Amino acid sequence: MKSELPVYLHEPGVLCALGEDLAAIRAALFAGVSPGMRTSDVYSPGRPLRLGFVDAALPEVSFLPIQDRTRNNALALAAFARIEARYRALAAGLPSSRIAVVLGTSTSGMAESETAVRFREEQGSWPEGYHYLQQELGSPARMLAEHLGIDGPAYAVSTACTSSAKALISGARLIRAGMAELVLAGGVDTLTRFTVAGFSSLEAISPDACLPFSANRKGINIGEAGALFLLTREKPADGPCIALAGWGESSDGYHISAPDPSGEGARRAILGALERVCIPGEAVGYVNLHGTATRQNDAMESRAMASVFSAAMMSSTKPLTGHTLGAAGALEAAICWLALSDAECRLPPHLWDGVADANDPPLHLVAVGERAAEPLKYALSTSFAFGGSNTALILGRETTV
Repeated sequence: MKSELPVYLHEPGVLCALGEDLAAIRAALFAGVSPGMRTSDVYSPGRPLRLGFVDAALPEVSFLPIQDRTRNNALALAAFARIEARYRALAAGLPSSRIAVVLGTSTSGMAESETAVRFREEQGSWPEGYHYLQQELGSPARMLAEHLGIDGPAYAVSTACTSSAKALISGARLIRAGMAELVLAGGVDTLTRFTVAGFSSLEAISPDACLPFSANRKGINIGEAGALFLLTREKPADGPCIALAGWGESSDGYHISAPDPSGEGARRAILGALERVCIPGEAVGYVNLHGTATRQNDAMESRAMASVFSAAMMSSTKPLTGHTLGAAGALEAAICWLALSDAECRLPPHLWDGVADANDPPLHLVAVGERAAEPLKYALSTSFAFGGSNTALILGRETTV
């Protein structure tokens, strides 16, 4: 396949358990510490669980139409605020029809619906200020488009844990197809009782810090995050020149919730991304693993990785952020962006107990403080979801794309 022209990823706007701005996130990430990861039973009364919280004060949403007044949309606005100045500069002079919004989410306004249902059970009526459209999955994308006066394509992607990775892919496709010149793309998901209870019912949640690829793993930690990028065909006027150089997708549909144990679906997505960029696996210096710390995902992912990569350094950053579900793909793309742009060649560490599962192929998992021997040229991020949805994103620095 002929390598296609890159789509550039400008500095992202991110909030997650690591921090509320890129400088704080960068410092915490490479140090292997996360102030927002803590044990709480606020979303699981009577059962304390380790979760990833966004602790930042979020903007007021009372100015929005009632159907858009959700914490999820407040988090989306907070992430956008971090890149608003750059957005205004890039959007200046562009027809509003040439700007698009594509967001990934899985919760939308679910928390507001939970509160409303409990109120109705207790009081017999719906609470003031509730609207059923608050839970509509397209709400974050529609809200941002209306708030910014964008008339181009505006839609949400909801494919569980690949949602925002697919949103970035969709944004790049809009630009390459000539349907947009500027795309606001990424993901946002917030903590809810429903998602915590759902994963608990699958016996997939750990009460303690998750341990991806450890023989002692007990399951995932759920988190929340907002991560937004501005995508353009033009290189950034300042800052790092990092592109979404390529991607791969597959859908193996092996099981509604379990991955293909062979890892073949994941492998196809990774190989598709490498083929799109026209590079071998050896060219990728760092891989951000999906790394959920569930036995089935870790087993299949380690097999897929070992079959493609021989020397890449890897880590799952979910012990530092929690699994942010629909926002995970964009958040972990932002982590790859930070790794590619780091002048000190630092790498996102893999936090675990060091007890490898002998049943899984060994991987080079990054220790805290470990650095690349030279600046990264390419980084790859994987996301895998219920129903067999698999994605792989390759980010590359300007000198190589």
